[in-house]
Amino acid sequence: MTEFRERTLRSPISCTGVGLHSGATVQLTLRPAAAGSGVVFVRTDLSPAVEIAARPENVVDTSFATTLGVGSARVGTVEHLMAALSGMGIDNARVEDNGPEIPVMDGSAAPFIYLIRTAGIALQRRFKRFLVIRRPLEVRDGDKRARIVPASQLAISCTIDFDHPLIRDQTLHVDLSDKVFYREISRARTFGFLSEVEDLKKRGLAKGGSLENAIVVDEFSVLNAEGLRYPDEFVRHKILDVIGDLALCGMPVIGHFISYKSGHSLNQRLVSRLNHDAIASGAAEVVEVREVRQLEKFSIARPSFGLPEGQTA
Repeated sequence: MTEFRERTLRSPISCTGVGLHSGATVQLTLRPAAAGSGVVFVRTDLSPAVEIAARPENVVDTSFATTLGVGSARVGTVEHLMAALSGMGIDNARVEDNGPEIPVMDGSAAPFIYLIRTAGIALQRRFKRFLVIRRPLEVRDGDKRARIVPASQLAISCTIDFDHPLIRDQTLHVDLSDKVFYREISRARTFGFLSEVEDLKKRGLAKGGSLENAIVVDEFSVLNAEGLRYPDEFVRHKILDVIGDLALCGMPVIGHFISYKSGHSLNQRLVSRLNHDAIASGAAEVVEVREVRQLEKFSIARPSFGLPEGQTA
């Protein structure tokens, strides 16, 4: 069955965009990679080029975005691209970037999915491995919490609660085994508050932010002329961020992730636990599935990646 084989890109593809926080114009190239190599970011503007594996041990900053680093080399705002690769079932890719940040594009994962579809998807001989949650794990920070519990597929329940009339107490649950990511999550854009923009820029952030790549809200309304893509686009984007952060586990996760007012920092604390003490303690197990009859044995629903039925990459 093809859903149990690792995937990479069929051919290289490039784009140019602006970094949300750095404001730098960067060129991004996605390339095929060998089976078992995972997703590796490459800062091609450095001499020599620096490779940074998309792994939790390389997370160096979670302020307003997830940033990976090795030594002094950094690549920021990786979560939207990681979500797109994960949602399309891509296990192995070489991500070449000639700047300090992945381009924000329109603030969602949709442009990256377009790139992946255009490049095409190639099946590889190696079987996929899944990280199956066996016992609940939770991390907290005050009233914020991120928790994952056993389930037969990846499911995410997310609650956000901002002190704003448009973003107060939004909750959404999605099961991600039936291409829901492509239809219901991938187009949700990042968002910010007009009142915070100047402060962010003073701190050297949001230099590339605009109404073209983010939802901006003032005290009462959405400033983007086209409005929202979904009535609850804010919580949907938070789910997109969770998917991108979970993708740093290096394999599809089988479990129910429950987020209450969580962000990148708390998400990454949980991901770090999943990749270290959870496996050692038996709270999570790495499972390689080769055929359908193994699914029931390992309590895994039949996985589904990519596009809705009738569409091809």
